[in-house]
Amino acid sequence: MEQAADRSILKVSSLHKQFPVYGSFGKLGGAKAYVNAVTDVSLQLNEGETYGLVGESGSGKSTTGRTILGLTPASQGQVLYRDRELAAMTREEMRNFRKDVQLVFQDPFSSLNPRKRIGRMLEEPLIIHKMGDKAERQETVFRILQTVGLQPEHAFRFPHEFSGGQRQRLGLARALIMNPKIIVCDEPVSALDVSIQSQILNMLKRLQREMKLTLLFITHDISVVRYISDRIGIMYLGKIMEEALTDDLFHEPLHPYTKALFSAVPDFNRSRLKERIMLRGEIPSPISPPSGCVFHTRCPYATDVCRTDIPAVREVRPGHKVACHLVD
Repeated sequence: MEQAADRSILKVSSLHKQFPVYGSFGKLGGAKAYVNAVTDVSLQLNEGETYGLVGESGSGKSTTGRTILGLTPASQGQVLYRDRELAAMTREEMRNFRKDVQLVFQDPFSSLNPRKRIGRMLEEPLIIHKMGDKAERQETVFRILQTVGLQPEHAFRFPHEFSGGQRQRLGLARALIMNPKIIVCDEPVSALDVSIQSQILNMLKRLQREMKLTLLFITHDISVVRYISDRIGIMYLGKIMEEALTDDLFHEPLHPYTKALFSAVPDFNRSRLKERIMLRGEIPSPISPPSGCVFHTRCPYATDVCRTDIPAVREVRPGHKVACHLVD
């Protein structure tokens, strides 16, 4: 598959996100430290593709997705949607952005209002954006329920009456009802059984083709991201370590962290890996990240330059980028 840069719909440039840590007196005493959740992340989404964002828990994947959506403001950097900077959008432009870019949460039950019937929840964004009259909105709700594999009568039930897989379908229906251009999927299948995971993933791929969707798929599951993604970015401690087309990345991973992740997958073809890398220790604290390459404290190949100099993200092959001093 060829990478088409001219199809870009969303660009992220040098994105940073810090969260203040306050002491006993809260905000009155000022910030004592900062959590560096996202550091200098740059990526691009092309129309109609699925970009997989992979990494351990605490690597900054979800924060990156929420910052791209504008749910949390960026500390530094740019998010461009159709060449329009998110921070500079007018109120009307932001309303259109909210319609075009939707989010599917990891835990569908906590994101559904237990006091409201499903039909009312799905209809609410249509009311806010003044789309259609009551009969037209109800017809849209019934149609979107059928689109995600549910029945129109499910509109009259409450969230607790559904299984976990059905609730995730409802979360997807809520994202799709605005006919978006981009959907950010934040660990959408991690809490589901394997058989239900495959149903949701196949449905996502089908809907992507039918509705011409662009997906940012956030996960820690290597097998899932391999199945659904066109391109993959590997994150560690708030940074992009490696990025490539899916086939290229799995054919020959270059960064030691990527190789370590692949080594942990039981069914991965390890003949492509010259040796297995076993990660030792825990991911460092984002409050005081290591100097130089943030992965050097766990990397078996780390040298002196890795401990002092921050590696730049370089394109070492067409479409294949890596942030490592040891990769030519």
